[in-house]
Amino acid sequence: MVNLLTGPKGSGKTQQMIERANELVKGCDGHVFFIKKSHRDTYSLSFNIRAICMDDYDVITNIDEYLGFIYGMTSADHDIQAIFIDGILKHANIALENIPTFIEKLKKISKDNNIDFYISISATNEQLGDVNMEGCQILN
Repeated sequence: MVNLLTGPKGSGKTQQMIERANELVKGCDGHVFFIKKSHRDTYSLSFNIRAICMDDYDVITNIDEYLGFIYGMTSADHDIQAIFIDGILKHANIALENIPTFIEKLKKISKDNNIDFYISISATNEQLGDVNMEGCQILN
């Protein structure tokens, strides 16, 4: 399942993502990853969550490289239960027009590996009109 948390910039999506991740990891049997742009707010995450800051991987510059990074994570760790991606539009030059393709590929990864994705996007639900919502859930 791909879960989407939408809203304008500054509407509290990051804090909601951190709270969801911290709550999920309490009752989870697998691993939880939290991908974010920078090291900011990293200490708000539970120590049981693997925080990944994309600023450390500046060679990832497009959607294909970003998806390759996620495939690498899933192939190296078969116990991943959830991956949180905060502020996807800030990562690897991913733009709003790339989101439908990105989400379709995440749905495939989710299905093939039994991983739930939680994605925050600085956009309105209307701006995501081209996204096929089958296999997705809007969290707000």
